[in-house]
Amino acid sequence: MHNYLSQESIKEFIKAAVQEDIRNGDHSSLAAIPESAQNNAELRIKAHGIIAGVEMAKHILHYFNPQLKINLFIEDGAEVQKGDVAFEVSGKARDILGAERLLLNCMQRMSGIATYTTHLKSLIEGTKAQLLDTRKTTPNFRIAEKWAVKIGGGTNHRFGLFDMVMLKDNHIDFAGGIEAAINATVDYLKKNNLNLKIEIETRTLEEVEQVVKTGKVDIVMLDNMPPKTIREALKIIGGRYKTEASGGITEESIRSIAETGVDYISVGALTHSAPSLDMSLKAV
Repeated sequence: MHNYLSQESIKEFIKAAVQEDIRNGDHSSLAAIPESAQNNAELRIKAHGIIAGVEMAKHILHYFNPQLKINLFIEDGAEVQKGDVAFEVSGKARDILGAERLLLNCMQRMSGIATYTTHLKSLIEGTKAQLLDTRKTTPNFRIAEKWAVKIGGGTNHRFGLFDMVMLKDNHIDFAGGIEAAINATVDYLKKNNLNLKIEIETRTLEEVEQVVKTGKVDIVMLDNMPPKTIREALKIIGGRYKTEASGGITEESIRSIAETGVDYISVGALTHSAPSLDMSLKAV
């Protein structure tokens, strides 16, 4: 699995975000704030939820100025309430202001995702199913969104197209069928000396049977199947491969799907539909 949380990856993300926001200078702060000004600010929580992005905030603040002092009161993954203060930062005022919006954008979005992930995970508690994220993420913000899923207790699926093979409906149709797609993939991985897991999407029980007949995969995705069909698919698979339920899964349906005995449940809404958690960075 790609180490998307390496120090280098986090720094690259922050560098690109700062370039997008500041370019040739934060002229508001440069104009209004003396270069020597030193100030304090605190991160105030304005809604109930699960906090995520505290470590990201530390990386962002120290990217602007390693001398900024951060006093943490709440760690990533903790339950927070309106009125809580997550941390205080003190140091050069211009650097605090330059970091403010990027820090808040990350923490608000990440905390919203972590909160929703924790909620969905609670709905499948007691089953063996693991809650997975997807590639339905904001371009150039995937590192933060997948990190938030992890903080919320979910499990990261592949990071991108490069660290796992997933043969979806279009791959199968373009390749000429399930057997052709699997065999071509196995040959490709061997030829290129790639050690990647293979997951394949199935839309019907007939396709599940074709996959089992062909073999050579690691995970079978059961796409848009109701619980009754999933149970039948699991009987056909017979424990030979890991299984993932996907497609149109809601808060109302996730429990019944988890109770089928499927290994994974992937939910795109974790990253594309979770509302942000309100918070602010205020001078003190």
